[in-house]
Amino acid sequence: MSSRNILLFGLLTGAAVGSWYLAQSDRAVEVDDRLYDREYRGYYIKAARILGTREDGSLLYEIRAEEAEQQADERIEFTDIEIRYSPSSDVPWTVVADEGTIREGSPRITLRGHVSAVSGAEDPDRETEIRTQYLELDPDRFIAETDDRVQIRIGARSLTATGMLASLNDDRLELKSNVSGKFVP
Repeated sequence: MSSRNILLFGLLTGAAVGSWYLAQSDRAVEVDDRLYDREYRGYYIKAARILGTREDGSLLYEIRAEEAEQQADERIEFTDIEIRYSPSSDVPWTVVADEGTIREGSPRITLRGHVSAVSGAEDPDRETEIRTQYLELDPDRFIAETDDRVQIRIGARSLTATGMLASLNDDRLELKSNVSGKFVP
């Protein structure tokens, strides 16, 4: 092999190593930029548990969810969500839903898909259950509201309506329209 061929081989090897190095350094920059991009700053939690407290710091309610994921538009999406008031709050309601959303700066939790709110009455004849596909809950003010169709069961009695406003701490329900019911003696 001549010195010219050796020099040419060395130059080609150097060019190949140099291009490989440059390709690797460009790729590393892309990955680093993505790590600091805003859409990748959210969190994802399995078996999430969020506590809501009163002004004095005591427990008011607990939110449990199978999954919680922070979205880029400053909201948190939940799946298989359950909201339960603390025993000391004297509000014996439990609310469950397939999905839920909390938006930053809003006290309301939007619940969707097989929403059920059940009072924890000790007497089964007085237990109240509310079922709907959409419900907005303000847990700090104990207010549940929907404009969708609702089914309400109180013991053996049942009602359906379109729209409802419930005050969970007062055990008051206001049905908005299209009310019909079934009362068994």
